Amino acid sequence: MSGGVLGVALRRIGVSLPLIFLVSVLVFVVLRLIPADPVAMSVPPNATKAEIEALRAEMGLTLPIYEQFWIWFTKAAQADFGKSIAFAQPVSRLIGQSLPATIELVLVAAVFATVIGLAGGLIMYRLSGGRGEAASDLASTLIMSIPEFLWAIFFILLFGVALNILPFTGRLDAGITVDRITGFLLVDTLLQGRFGAFVNTLAHLLLPAMALALGTAALLMRVLRSSLLEVGNEDYMMMARLRGFSERQVLVRHAFKNAFLPTLNLMGVQFSFLFGGTLLVEVIYSYPGLGSLMVQAVANTDLPVIQGVALVYAVAVLLINLGVDLTALMLNPKLRIAK
Repeated sequence: MSGGVLGVALRRIGVSLPLIFLVSVLVFVVLRLIPADPVAMSVPPNATKAEIEALRAEMGLTLPIYEQFWIWFTKAAQADFGKSIAFAQPVSRLIGQSLPATIELVLVAAVFATVIGLAGGLIMYRLSGGRGEAASDLASTLIMSIPEFLWAIFFILLFGVALNILPFTGRLDAGITVDRITGFLLVDTLLQGRFGAFVNTLAHLLLPAMALALGTAALLMRVLRSSLLEVGNEDYMMMARLRGFSERQVLVRHAFKNAFLPTLNLMGVQFSFLFGGTLLVEVIYSYPGLGSLMVQAVANTDLPVIQGVALVYAVAVLLINLGVDLTALMLNPKLRIAK
């Protein structure tokens, strides 16, 4: 990594840290405004008032809210999010068990979105000005208009129920077990030489990943098509055509390279949305990731888990945006100089 890129990375991290702190404050304060008592979730119905007050003091709920927040935040900075009320386990352990599943789902969805979006954008560009332009515009608009959870339900009904060719619950079939090494099943199955389990894991990922990917893919298509049209009349494009390059060579060697950067910036924003969009999709597919954990925590008013998962989501989104920014800087030296 060059000095310019490293400097930008350090500045981005410097900006991200206050944002993480502000998100932490917001989440903590909002949860304290909810009319729900976490102590009531932790004591038996026949608990005495003295026992309830003792537990409230033990949980630190008798302290001023700013002291409660500072105690929690300083521990969270050390990856200690407290103990789950509903699961009676450390929150960090629950997150550690669920996070790899969500990351794996998002990565597969990002690959699908990128491949479909870039390929579709090139096709839409080639159709521009022709008979297929209106049809491609209509198709991309229709895909974008359908939210992830509706795609998820549609895929279950079509591929899981009607055609019965793909699984739509969990990460593996019930009779298959894989030893946990990294938590990423696609990686763990390969490390253990379990190629049948690898295929089974991938089959379970296809429907939820595609449900997440389609909306982002359609948006990438349209942005890439617009960027290609914008650079299509630049002087260097004319020169390439005059030098005898075919339209396909001009598109791949010159137009795509210059039109990709605006698309890359959009990919960063959209991949952040992918991470957040996992919540409903994971619930629909009974997928044991971070989104499912969050839904269970909300249902049980499990404040420590809600706080921990919300903070992890915020950090993940910031890291995704940082990664895309640095990738854009490395691909475009002009941006590096501007910084």
